[in-house]
Amino acid sequence: MNEGKPVFAQVMEWVPHYVFRRIILQCKGDYKVRNFSCWEQFLCMAYAQMTYRESLRDIEACLNSRPEILYHMGFRCGSIHRSTLADANETRDWRMYESLAQVLIRKARKLYATENLGIDFEGAIYALDSSTIDLCLNLFPWADFRSTKAGIKLHTLLDLRGSIPSVILITEAKPHDGYFLDVLIFEPGAIYIMDRGYVDFEKLFAIDQAGAFFVTRAKDGMRFYTVESYLVDKTIGLRCDQMIRLTGFYPRKKYPDAFRRVKFYDEATKQILIFLTNNFNLPARDIARLYKMRWQIELFFKWIKQNLRIKNFYGNSDNAVRTQIWIAVCVYVLAAIIKKQLSLKQNLSTILQILSVNAFDKIPLLQLFANINLQTPQPHDDNQLPLFNL
Repeated sequence: MNEGKPVFAQVMEWVPHYVFRRIILQCKGDYKVRNFSCWEQFLCMAYAQMTYRESLRDIEACLNSRPEILYHMGFRCGSIHRSTLADANETRDWRMYESLAQVLIRKARKLYATENLGIDFEGAIYALDSSTIDLCLNLFPWADFRSTKAGIKLHTLLDLRGSIPSVILITEAKPHDGYFLDVLIFEPGAIYIMDRGYVDFEKLFAIDQAGAFFVTRAKDGMRFYTVESYLVDKTIGLRCDQMIRLTGFYPRKKYPDAFRRVKFYDEATKQILIFLTNNFNLPARDIARLYKMRWQIELFFKWIKQNLRIKNFYGNSDNAVRTQIWIAVCVYVLAAIIKKQLSLKQNLSTILQILSVNAFDKIPLLQLFANINLQTPQPHDDNQLPLFNL
C-alpha cells in the first residue's frame, strides 16, 4: 500500500504556505474562525477547479466520499459542508486570493523568463485583451450590463513567455477595453501587443513616453503622411515599412511624434494587414510575427473557459465570483509551475485532466506523469472479419 501523500496534497505543496499565512494575517481572514479556515476554503475551491465540480453540493459529496483521505489532503475541519463553504465565499475578502495568485504568478514568470519566442528581443513581451463572461441579470444584479443581461469582463495582460497572466483586472462588462490601458503601469523596454480596439493615440503615446513599445493594427481611415520609407523584402509578405506622422490637429496633439507603419500580406488569409509600432529597431518581419503572437491570449481565454470553472459560479455575490476567479487563476499558474519544475511533456490541459482523475490517489507526481503514454495507439492488426461486409 502506498503510504505517500494524495496527488492533490502534492500539488498544494507548490503553494508557499508561509506566504499564504502572512496574507491571511494581514487581511485578518481567520479572525473569529473556528473550524473552516481560509486555507481549507482555498483547498475546497482549488479542488473544485482542478476536478471541474458542478456545484457546492457536488464539492461536498466528492470530498466527503473519502473521509479517510481528507486529513492527508490538508483539511482539519472534519467533513465539508456546502453551507459553510458558501458562507466563506460570500464573506471572506477575495483580495486574499488575488494576493496569493500574484505570488504564484511572480514565481511562474521567473521560471519561464528565458523561454525562446523566436524573436531577437530580450525584454518582456506582453499581449493584452479582455474577455466577457455573460451572467444572468436576475442572479447577478450587481453586474448590470444591458437591459436583459449581466456580465463581467476579464482584462488580462499576458506574459507571452509561458503564457502567464501578469495582470488581471475584473470589472463589469460595461467599461471599454481601452480602460485597461489607463490603469496599467508600463514596464520600460517591454513590448505590448494589442488589437485595434485599443488604438487611442493619446494612450499609445503614454506607452511611448514610458519607454515601452506597442504593436497594434491600424484602424481604417487613419490620416498620416510619410516621413521616410525603408526597403522591404516582398518575397516574405512585406509590402512597405514607413516612418509616419499623423495629420490633423487633434491626432497630432495626441501623438506628436513619428512612429512606424508596416504593411504585410498574409498568404494564409489572403489579407493585407497594417501594423503600427514605435519600435524602429526590430525588423519589419518580426513586427508581423509579434502581432501573430497576440493569438496566445485568445488561446488563454479559451483554455481557462474550457478547463476551469469560471463561466458558472458557486455563489452570486461579487465577492464569491471574484474569489472563484482568482482561485481558478491560482490553479492555472500552479499547473504551469508544475509543468516547468518537473519538466513534463504534457500540455496544461492534459496535466489538469490527469490530476483531476487521480486527486485522491497516493502516487508521486513524477511517477504519475511518467506512466502516461503520449503516443497515439496504433490499430490492432488481427484476423477478425468486419462485422458488416459492405
